[in-house]
Amino acid sequence: MTASRIAPLALYQEVAERLRQRIFSHELQAGTWIDEQALADDYGISRTPLREALKVLASEGLVTLKPRRGCYVTEISERDLDEIFSVMSLLEGQCAQISTKKATDADLDRLRQIHAQLEEAAKKEDINGFFEANQAFHTALQEIADNRWLLHCIEDLRKVIRLSRHHSLFSEGRLEQSLEEHRGILAALTGREPDTAELRMREHILSGRAALVRIAKAKNKVA
Repeated sequence: MTASRIAPLALYQEVAERLRQRIFSHELQAGTWIDEQALADDYGISRTPLREALKVLASEGLVTLKPRRGCYVTEISERDLDEIFSVMSLLEGQCAQISTKKATDADLDRLRQIHAQLEEAAKKEDINGFFEANQAFHTALQEIADNRWLLHCIEDLRKVIRLSRHHSLFSEGRLEQSLEEHRGILAALTGREPDTAELRMREHILSGRAALVRIAKAKNKVA
């Protein structure tokens, strides 16, 4: 009985992941209507697992199901970004505070090693490398905090942020600014200062939002 349910479950999850990556890469752009029949034909599946996959993505906020109109890739507004980053700053700040209290010496060594990767990527002006190390640093903090509900909320919000076509690190001077912010966060962590770590992390997240605003304004001027 259990074995008969494994294949369909794995199928719609695989479809959801494929669509998720196409959305993150902006191959399926914000506001795009999702042609269910064309996708089902493309993947060689029936529409049933495809619809289940779309329900998963809808629960993550990546697509929007509109009655009698179909399914669309979610459009994220500037107001959405303001609200999401505000919540993210609270959640990640709390995560930094908890991690400061819980971190072992081994955990701190691991964070120092990841930070060294940030320093190296910044020196080379390697934005992709910096982004990956930045993600690894935040993920490590979440693992140290060891609060699955906090992690779940952060992951879901980060998925929605990725709907934005802009990347904060492309703002002039943002890479250096982000690196300096990380230095402050690491110093608070290693100094066992939970309240300072929380404050520095909240400032770091909100600085990322401010960088996106600068990018949007610059693009509007060009347009």
